[in-house]
Amino acid sequence: MIDSKEPVVLAVTGMTCAACAARIEKKLNKIAGVSATVNYATSKATVSGEGTSTEVEALIKTIEDLGYGAVAPKIEDGESTAEIATEAHLVDIRLRLIMSAICALPVVMMSMIRPWQFDGWQWVALVLTVPVALWGAAPFHRSAWRNARHGATTMDTLVSLGVIAAMSWSLWALIFGNAGDIGMKMNMSLFPRSSSMGEMSHDEIYLEVATTLVAFLLAGRYFEVRSRRRAGAALRSLLSMGSQEATLWRDGVETLIPIGALGVGEIFVVRPGETIATDGVVIEGQSAVDRSIVTGESIPIEISVGDSVTGGTLNANGRLLVRANRIGRDTVLSQMARLVEKAQDGKAPIQRLADRVSAVFVPVVMSLSFVTLVTWLAVTSDTQRSFQAAVSVLVIACPCALGLAT
Repeated sequence: MIDSKEPVVLAVTGMTCAACAARIEKKLNKIAGVSATVNYATSKATVSGEGTSTEVEALIKTIEDLGYGAVAPKIEDGESTAEIATEAHLVDIRLRLIMSAICALPVVMMSMIRPWQFDGWQWVALVLTVPVALWGAAPFHRSAWRNARHGATTMDTLVSLGVIAAMSWSLWALIFGNAGDIGMKMNMSLFPRSSSMGEMSHDEIYLEVATTLVAFLLAGRYFEVRSRRRAGAALRSLLSMGSQEATLWRDGVETLIPIGALGVGEIFVVRPGETIATDGVVIEGQSAVDRSIVTGESIPIEISVGDSVTGGTLNANGRLLVRANRIGRDTVLSQMARLVEKAQDGKAPIQRLADRVSAVFVPVVMSLSFVTLVTWLAVTSDTQRSFQAAVSVLVIACPCALGLAT
C-alpha cells in the first residue's frame, strides 16, 4: 500500500522517449489520491498518495496495461534486477548498432558515390539493408506497434514509419520500376528527382535512408543508456562507501556483526584504517577522521570523546569506541544518497515543457507528412517526388533537436 510519507519508486521498462513517460505519468495520475512523476532519464516512476488504499500491484498493472513493464521496489534484489535488465538492454543495443553500422557504411557509399555503383550494386545494397530494417530497427518497430495498439504515438512511430516507407518504396522501385535494371546509376542530389519515364518508371531507391537512420538512432540510444547506467553506478558507489560490518563492543568483548544487526545506542569499535560503521558519538579514544566523502575536506579532522562521527568516513589512526545514534536509512550517508536519487528522479520545468511538446509533436509531424504528400501530388502529379518530400518530413523529424531532446 502507498504511504504518503514514503513514496513508492518503480523501475519502469520499455520507455523509449519522453512521450512514453508522459503517457504513463498521465495514466497514474488518473488514479484517485495518487500523485505520480515519471522520469524518462532515470526510467523510474515516483508515486505518492494520501488517503488512498492503492496497492503497489495495482500501480504495476496500470503501467503494464499501457504496454510497459514495472518492477516492485524490493530492497533485497530490486537494484540488482534493474542492473541486470539495463546491462542486457545495453548489450542488445550494442549488437544491433554494430551490425547496422557495418551494413550501413557500404550502402551509403554505393548510393552516394557513382564510381562505387557496379553492375547490380542496388541488389547488394538491398541484401545489406534488410537485416538493418528488420532486426536492427526491431526495437523501434516493437515500440511503435505497442503504442499503436493503445492509440498512441512516440518518436519510435516516426522512425518505424520512415524505415518502412523507405524500404517499401525501394522494393517497389527495384521490382516494378527501373531501379532493378543491371547497370542502373543513381546520382546524389539535394532536390527531389522526378520520374523520367512515367508513373511506373521509378528509378530512385532510398535504402541508405533506412540504414543510416537506424544506425544513428541506435548510436544515440546506446550512449543514452550507457550514461544512465553510469549515473546509477555513481549512486551505488556512494552507498557502497558505507561499512557492511561493525565490531560490536559488549561487556569488553568484541564481536563482528553485520551492519544491519547494529542497533541505536549500542557501542562499536573502530580500529585505525577502518571505515566508521554508522553515525554516532565517540565515548572513548581520540583520532583523526577523514570526512572527505561528506564534507570534501582534504585534511583529516581531529576528534575525541563527545565528538560526533559520520558513518562511511575513515578512521585514520587512533582506536575509537562509538555509541551509535543513527542507523540504516537515517544515517547522513543514506540521506545524501536519497537526495541525489531525488534530484535524478525529479523534473526541471524545462523537462515538463518538453514532455508536453512531445505529446503532440509526433501527431503533428505525421499530419505534416501527409499534407506534404497530398500537396506535392496535387501540384506536380509526380508520385516519386511527392513520396520523397513526404518521407523527408518523417525522417528529418527523428534526429531533429526536439526529437533528440525528448
